[in-house]
Amino acid sequence: MSQEDVRERIGYLVKQVDQAFRRSTEERLRPLGLSIAQYALLRALADAPGVPAAELARRTFVTRQSLRDVLAGLTAAGLVSVAERPDVGRALPITLTGPGRDLLEQADAIVLDVERRMTAGFPAEEVGHLAALLSACARNLTGQPGT
Repeated sequence: MSQEDVRERIGYLVKQVDQAFRRSTEERLRPLGLSIAQYALLRALADAPGVPAAELARRTFVTRQSLRDVLAGLTAAGLVSVAERPDVGRALPITLTGPGRDLLEQADAIVLDVERRMTAGFPAEEVGHLAALLSACARNLTGQPGT
């Protein structure tokens, strides 16, 4: 198979978009002192406050060890807090602090702007269709049922 053929394959294109999106987002988040992993963790905590660490790792596409490292940095910066005792079971609830919510609001605006740049010139219905197709691809690969 020639290089030209590879560059037209869906997997290659998805990876190319992923890398370009990550680079653009990281560059724009850097002045806020955030990495993509840190942003993803803040976003996941805002979307599902108090979820267990295992679920946070799944939602942010990192290992539990990586999650601990990212969480340690965010905790040290005062952006998240980890309870000293669990509410239920053994998991310690993790929540956003006020400064964490404020920083997330700024970061969200940046990420949304990068997404808008990525889909510039697409009609709104095509953006929705692209999102639906990508969601279906993820479900097909993970075996998760459709919504």
